[in-house]
Amino acid sequence: MNILSIQSHVAFGHVGNTSAVFPMQRLGVEVWAIHTVQFSNHTGYGAWRGRVFDGPAIEDLVAGIAERGVLGTCDGVLSGYMGSADIGTAIVAAVASVRALNPKALYACDPVMGDVGRGIYVRPGIPEFLRAQAVPAADIVTPNQFELNWLSGLPTGTLAETKRAVASVQALGPRVVLVTSLVTDDTPADAIDLMAGEGGAFWRLRTPRLHLDVNGAGDAIAALFLVHYARTGSAALALGMAGASVYGLLRRTLEAGSREILTVAAQDEFVAPSETFPVETV
Repeated sequence: MNILSIQSHVAFGHVGNTSAVFPMQRLGVEVWAIHTVQFSNHTGYGAWRGRVFDGPAIEDLVAGIAERGVLGTCDGVLSGYMGSADIGTAIVAAVASVRALNPKALYACDPVMGDVGRGIYVRPGIPEFLRAQAVPAADIVTPNQFELNWLSGLPTGTLAETKRAVASVQALGPRVVLVTSLVTDDTPADAIDLMAGEGGAFWRLRTPRLHLDVNGAGDAIAALFLVHYARTGSAALALGMAGASVYGLLRRTLEAGSREILTVAAQDEFVAPSETFPVETV
C-alpha cells in the first residue's frame, strides 16, 4: 500500500507527518511524505522556528512524484495541518491527480482547525476552505469534537446530537466520519469516546480517560484509521484497531511522564495493541 501524506513536519517531537508517517510504515505501508510546514517543534511550546511552505511548493513535489510514473499506484492521500489556504488548494489538486489515475484511491482529511478550550488556532480562511473544498473532496474525515461542531454548525452534547452532526458532515461529501476525543452527556467522567459513522450506521469506542496533555495523537489516529479502513473496508473495524493503538500509545506516554508522545518507543502498539476495547453499535 502507498499513501501520500501531506501535512506539517517538526524536527523535534511528534506531530503532523512525524506522528503519522512512522505508524503507517510500522504497519507495512510505503509513505510518500510532503511537508506543509517545517518547524523546529510543535507550536504548543509557545516558541518555535521554521517556515510555512506555499501551494506551488506542494504542487512541485507532487509533480515530481508523478514524473516517476508512480502516482497511479497511490492508494490513498492523507492531509492534516495545512498552514495556508493555497496549500489546501494544492492538496485538493493532488487528490484529483491521484484519482484520475486510480479512481479507487481514498482521501482522508484531518480537518485541523481548533480544539475545545483553544478555539480556532489556524490561519484565517483555512476553516472555510476545509468546509467548502477539502471536506467535500474527502472519503474520510477525522474531526475532533470542536471541529465537528464547526463543520456541522450543530451541537454535540448528546449522542443523538453527535449522530446528527456526523450525518450533516457526511452530507457535504465524505462517506466516513471519525470523531475523536468525544464527550457527550453519557460519557463517564473517567472515560473518553470515539465515534465512527458510515452509511447511516454509527459505532462508538470507549476507553479510559488518560490525564495528559500532549500533541500529535489526532495525527496518529487519522493515519491508522485510514490504513485499517483501506485494508478492511470497515469503519467499525478501523475504529477498534486505531483506537486501541492510540490508547496504548498515550498510556505508555503517560507512564513515562513524557511531554512528547512516544511514537518510536511505543511502536509495538501500532501492530499489536496491548489492550483492546469493544466497538458498540449506537
